[in-house]
Amino acid sequence: MRFDLISLFPDFFTSPLNSGLIGKALQREIAQVHITNPRDFTTDKHHKVDDEPYGGGVGMVMKVAPIVAALESLPQQARREVVLMTPQGEPMTQSLLWQWSTSLDQLVIICGHYEGVDERILNVVTREVSLGDFVLTCGEIPALALLNGVIRLLPGTVAKRDSLHYDSFESGLLDYPHYTRPAEFRGWTVPDVLRSGNHAAIAQWRRQQQIERTRERRCDLYERWQQQQWENKDN
Repeated sequence: MRFDLISLFPDFFTSPLNSGLIGKALQREIAQVHITNPRDFTTDKHHKVDDEPYGGGVGMVMKVAPIVAALESLPQQARREVVLMTPQGEPMTQSLLWQWSTSLDQLVIICGHYEGVDERILNVVTREVSLGDFVLTCGEIPALALLNGVIRLLPGTVAKRDSLHYDSFESGLLDYPHYTRPAEFRGWTVPDVLRSGNHAAIAQWRRQQQIERTRERRCDLYERWQQQQWENKDN
């Protein structure tokens, strides 16, 4: 799968793209990441990529022309999505990451800066996506999260692919608690059921932990999960 990042700061991605599972996935060509700088497509001598907003106001706005030129310079594959990272976009979810990992050949991610991007960019964007209800200094941070989230789902990135289906949100619930050796540390012990060897009891305990943890920490997810259970029961 091909990923194209349109970013004013290509160096931001150097270390993350060479580290961990993502770095290995790129080395094995499970995915390809290309970075294009809109500044290279400016036409003035100062390579200006921002300007004052029409109507006045604080801050600067990213110009539309360099971004569109950068986008049009990219090769275009058949199944492509062009994403703008913005607080005004739809929330990034696990289901959305799965959708992209299985249905796209190319994902283009535009990283915004300053007060935002000229609204006319939406004429070439197919989807706006937000990392959450907060504001960051740049679009590279959420773009990296999106990139990481999709690449880890591509076949070959994670050795034990079945483990992906036990992640938080996969069943509509948060993940259950995890423990490893030693069995006791500073008086903190591992639950007896996990050392019992009774796999049915372990599975039941983990499921109950998922339900309780989701109810306590994410009421919104819990209510949605309950609704799905009732709908499945009715069907």
